[in-house]
Amino acid sequence: MTKERLYLYDTTLRDGQQTQGVQFSTAEKVQIAQALDALGVDYIEGGWPGANPTDSAFFEAAPATSACLTAFGMTKRAGRSAENDDVLAAVMNAGTPAVCLVGKSHDYHVTDALGIALAENTENVRASVAHIVAQGREALFDAEHFFDGYKDNPEYAVEVCRAALDAGARWVVLCDTNGGALPAEVGRIVSEVIAAGLPGDRLGIHTHNDTENAVACSLAAVDAGARQIQGTLNGLGERCGNANLTALIPTLMLKEPYASRYEIGVRSEALAGLTRISRMLDDILNRVPSKQSAYVGASAFAHKAGLHASAILKDPSTYEHIDPARVGNARIIPMSNQAGQSNLRKRLTDAGLTVEAGDPALGRILERIKLREAEGYSYDTAQASFELLARDELGQLPDFFEVKRYKVTVERRKNKYNKMVSLSEAVVVVKVDGEKRLSVSESLDESGSDRGPVNALAKALAKDLGQYSQILADMRLVDFKVRITQGGTEAVTRVIIDSEDGQGRRWSTVGVSANIIDASFEALLDAIQWKLVSDCAPHSAAAE
Repeated sequence: MTKERLYLYDTTLRDGQQTQGVQFSTAEKVQIAQALDALGVDYIEGGWPGANPTDSAFFEAAPATSACLTAFGMTKRAGRSAENDDVLAAVMNAGTPAVCLVGKSHDYHVTDALGIALAENTENVRASVAHIVAQGREALFDAEHFFDGYKDNPEYAVEVCRAALDAGARWVVLCDTNGGALPAEVGRIVSEVIAAGLPGDRLGIHTHNDTENAVACSLAAVDAGARQIQGTLNGLGERCGNANLTALIPTLMLKEPYASRYEIGVRSEALAGLTRISRMLDDILNRVPSKQSAYVGASAFAHKAGLHASAILKDPSTYEHIDPARVGNARIIPMSNQAGQSNLRKRLTDAGLTVEAGDPALGRILERIKLREAEGYSYDTAQASFELLARDELGQLPDFFEVKRYKVTVERRKNKYNKMVSLSEAVVVVKVDGEKRLSVSESLDESGSDRGPVNALAKALAKDLGQYSQILADMRLVDFKVRITQGGTEAVTRVIIDSEDGQGRRWSTVGVSANIIDASFEALLDAIQWKLVSDCAPHSAAAE
């Protein structure tokens, strides 16, 4: 059976940039565009030229792409021609092969927000699209607030879309701008629009995630006949975000009936890089990836319960809906006090440690984990600390160095500008290569900003470890989480540290103490030891 083509339109660089706290640099936009192109999307919306300096600079520096680079703008304003609208001219001057214009399709927004007659708005849409087509560009029309507009005045919502199509628009995109539509009504309305004479192979869908239904609404539109899907990487977007392409793409490629009926521009080998691209975006945004994200999250294929892990060892399909490798992810068997020996042996194998079934060491490791979790430790996410614990119990943990003592001081004082500032200083004494070494470090970074006592400790500890210092040169701390596990005077602090190195590996370690600095130092020591074990001994440890 011949598959029908679906087209993917990515708006990460424009709609995704409307996420609170997100602002891409021009270089970052270029990097993301190149990753999207390698993934295989059909359209890359680069931004709104003229709306801000970064978007304008991007189009000047835009990389060559196989995907159709698209500039975004709005239809011409009332009272002027398309040829004389300076906002529309700025969009056209970006020189992109495609231009997407947003316009009103809800009568309420036309009469109350724009303050013009319905017929005038329709003419603005028609004239704007015709102007784009006359310039030899591919035209797309985003029908803003379409689903709310259709529910209030279906005739007018369809009239605006038909005007855009008649003027030569390649795509008319039905937008659930407020994000309140549900899958069943999206499917019904798209079907009715097609029945009214707007062909499905020229309709797109643009959904927002305000009810956690953006992906489901997009699929409902496809089921009803729409053939273009708009979305963003990791679901970035205003308010609650947009339809998440990292969930939509693998669903379309791996799930029925979509996998058999439709074809998209993403190939299997590119799909295997989806997790990497998702985490690349989070790295650019300097945020921790969501572990629970479908397909690409670190916990998407994690199996904590002993019953699950035992079944997974026999047949992964018992608790996994796809092979995680197909999206570039990996299976994780976390260690916790719920774990049985099936979990334990699988996790040890992943770490390159072979222990036969029935080995007494398995029972000792499980008992040690349970005792430590009773003290406040958690090995669900701290896989690196678990591995070190297991190696220690098996007598396979090298003795790289010994910390003899450490001290941290925190000073708060006024600087020369009469502004209160804080400064931490750490002193660490270690025994390495048979001799004691003392290192001192401050918490200030290259810009003079205080990075805190844990950062000072990390720098002091790694500063002079003899033969091991070079190995640790590419290691950095990327996240730091603190949790109080008990209340009152018996409060215990648990610290989780996420680390990363130049090889792209990411690992988590845990420390527990009544003292937050001590808990942090314990997690830091584990992070350094895991890195040394990984690079100094044959090892295939899994990252987080």
